Amino acid sequence: MTQLLNSFGQPIGEPVPDWTARPWPPLTPMEGRFCRLEPVDVGRHAAQLFEAASEDAAGANWTYLGVDALPDLPAYTAWLEKMSAGRDPQFHAIIDASGKAVGVATYLRIDPPNGVIEVGHINYSPRLQRKPAATEAMYLMMRRVFDELGYRRYEWKCDSLNAPSRAAAARYGFRFEGIFLQAVVYKGRNRDTAWFSITDKEWPAVKAGFERWLDPSNFEADGRQKAGLAQLRATA
Repeated sequence: MTQLLNSFGQPIGEPVPDWTARPWPPLTPMEGRFCRLEPVDVGRHAAQLFEAASEDAAGANWTYLGVDALPDLPAYTAWLEKMSAGRDPQFHAIIDASGKAVGVATYLRIDPPNGVIEVGHINYSPRLQRKPAATEAMYLMMRRVFDELGYRRYEWKCDSLNAPSRAAAARYGFRFEGIFLQAVVYKGRNRDTAWFSITDKEWPAVKAGFERWLDPSNFEADGRQKAGLAQLRATA
């Protein structure tokens, strides 16, 4: 691609003609074949989420989150109520085929003027982990961001030591951008933050991979996948 120059001969970025600020994500459900995402309703979802999260008896899922595992339902309810009270982050409950909430994921650092949004606060209970619904939930959130709202950039950030999160980002099609050293202090310790992104230019290939993976023809009768997500994205 030819580098654009201004009248002083200085390099400048490509034009973004007719750009306008993007809409704020709506508080409406996202429907899939394996799951449904709903804006968190503490009264309806807190007990279900706590029950599902409690199957992680050791609390390992909370290692890289902002708080440690909550000890009981009142503490969990108070935490969820506080976290979901504002406009940003925007918490969603992930409802599986049982009809119960089994995980959470959020939109945060929502930046409509620049068309940038982050996914985070992801906490998948053991009931959701390694299930098709876990992958579909991420696809539904991406589809809303890019196809429905027209954002330009979707971000994923995590503790650089969080190997499962980094592997998940790569599997979902995020591009690794680097590590911000000493970016955060949480739980009395340092966090170097790994940054990942998907742009609107990359989204069509990422989307095609997800849709091939989620197609019923990609699953055996017992529910096992036939081809992996990365493999299908590479051939999209």
